[in-house]
Amino acid sequence: MNVETRMSWTGVRDEIRARILNRTYAPGDKLPRDEDIAAELGCARTTVQRAMQDLSLAGLVERKRKGGTHVRTDPVTRATFDIPITRREVEQRGAKYNYQLISRELEETPIEVMARFGIQRPSRMLHVKALHLADNRPYILEDRWIDTTSTPEILSVDLTRESANEWLVRHKPYSRLEVSFSAVKAEGETAKHLSAPVGSALFVIERTTWIGPAPITTVQAVAVPGYQLSARN
Repeated sequence: MNVETRMSWTGVRDEIRARILNRTYAPGDKLPRDEDIAAELGCARTTVQRAMQDLSLAGLVERKRKGGTHVRTDPVTRATFDIPITRREVEQRGAKYNYQLISRELEETPIEVMARFGIQRPSRMLHVKALHLADNRPYILEDRWIDTTSTPEILSVDLTRESANEWLVRHKPYSRLEVSFSAVKAEGETAKHLSAPVGSALFVIERTTWIGPAPITTVQAVAVPGYQLSARN
């Protein structure tokens, strides 16, 4: 292959990322050697090394000298901050983690969810509400919508045992995100689930992720007073 037609490092990166997302390379798998990928894709080894550096910075792969390159078991997708698994976040603070599934239903997307995803027509998606707890106290209340076209596997996940947050971080690294922060007053079901006094201030993280043009999930995570800022998938 001549120089003019060789794949760029961004092309190599996008190809490897696509293989990770479609699970050609599953979590924990060891990737082929850089020189083997270069031979397959018709590019220089340095091009593959540059692509792998970017994938490592994005939290999708882990590279070790003499150990090769592996797909991360728990991918850490980076925006301007890390996106943790809530269970680990709670445990790292020395608290006992627990999780409760409140509801799981296939529903038609409301207007506000359509706006977040940037879609023009209603679509049936998986609507999940769940509560994360720290030391048996409410910590985060999630109201999440998951696109089952881009993420059909979620339908077979037992969400009573594993949170959508944890499953998505492990299995669906995103290529694009939008995130916003706000505050709301505790009221109604939100106040009840979080055991928060009515009228008290609650912190809200609203985040939407995509793989290419396809939406993955949008979540409104409402946190108890005193919550320390982080983002989540």
